[in-house]
Amino acid sequence: MTRWENYLRSAAAVLEEYDGSVPLHHFLKQFFKSRPQMGSRDRKTVQQLVYRYYRLGRWQTDMPVEDRLLLATFLCETSPDAMLASLRPELAPHISAPLEEKLSAAGLSWDPGAVFPFQSHLSPSINAEAFSRSFLQQPRLFIRARPGRKKALLKQLEQAGVTFATIGADAIALPNGTKTEAILPEKDWFEIQDLSSQETGQRFRPKSKEYWWDCCAASGGKSILLHDQQPDIRLLVSDVRPSILDNLRKRFAEAGIRDYASRVVDLTGPQLGGQLPHTSFNGIILDAPCTGSGTWGRTPENLYFFDKARIAEYAALQKKIAKNVSKFLAPGGTLIYITCSVFREENEDAAAFLEKGCGLRIQESTVVEGYERFADSMFVTVAKRD
Repeated sequence: MTRWENYLRSAAAVLEEYDGSVPLHHFLKQFFKSRPQMGSRDRKTVQQLVYRYYRLGRWQTDMPVEDRLLLATFLCETSPDAMLASLRPELAPHISAPLEEKLSAAGLSWDPGAVFPFQSHLSPSINAEAFSRSFLQQPRLFIRARPGRKKALLKQLEQAGVTFATIGADAIALPNGTKTEAILPEKDWFEIQDLSSQETGQRFRPKSKEYWWDCCAASGGKSILLHDQQPDIRLLVSDVRPSILDNLRKRFAEAGIRDYASRVVDLTGPQLGGQLPHTSFNGIILDAPCTGSGTWGRTPENLYFFDKARIAEYAALQKKIAKNVSKFLAPGGTLIYITCSVFREENEDAAAFLEKGCGLRIQESTVVEGYERFADSMFVTVAKRD
């Protein structure tokens, strides 16, 4: 048996065992740990095969697993691949060709509805064809230059010989897998943050001395962006998970942010006001819990295993949270509602609820499309309290 066939067999073993109940990268870590005979190159190859397999969604699932792994390699890769050259020599010469030529060489037609079976739930502005094809390519790594650091960052990247592209004022796109900790040692110079996430932050516009509440703060990326826009704000960060707030505090310390309050808060609870140190905010960032469907290019196992019943579950949760937190928005204040979802129920329908169910006035609602920019896709609504 050739090493290529061994790789395919190992990848098939992963696919046989994995059920989507934990993140794929966690499962793979344990899978490889139980097989210490596999070297780093072996592990990397098998990992790539598995991720490619899931990038095809539910398309061509009736194909034998090994054949689908090779098809996925052919469609996802653009550089010559030794495995493909050995096992599918008729396809290998077309690997750098446009997708239509690849499909023709494989005797197939692209089926967006099979790759992404949730088309009827997409936000109206999303191009379903382009969105489905974006799963074939892994999104890039994006960093945000913090104030006054961009020039120095670019110099360090040039000295390290890293390919990069600047986008807008502060975003820098890097090849996925770039080891930023090795080439950019000054952690307070930048934040790892997706391009679309950075662009949602353009809507914050805080003013000096205002009270802001990042109510689903997670590890704090948007709060750091907010603070960089206006260091002289009074900031509350909260999350329901104590461990994630521990991560936030560490990240804030590395970013040099010390003047803030943090609370473990259940935003669905009936006594929300009693858990807050302040109950009237000029700005509220609601980066709502969601399906994460706009980020599945990074975690394609979710594309494969997702249960569409969860869309309604998340939509109901988002409305409940929005109803609760909007009560604490001061007159004239701004609520920024954000998801990393592409589903209408979590996006446009939620924006309508902010207006009809929470008494806010919508100023802007938009999908921040990342699927044609090697980035995540997100949704943002800006709502005001009159």
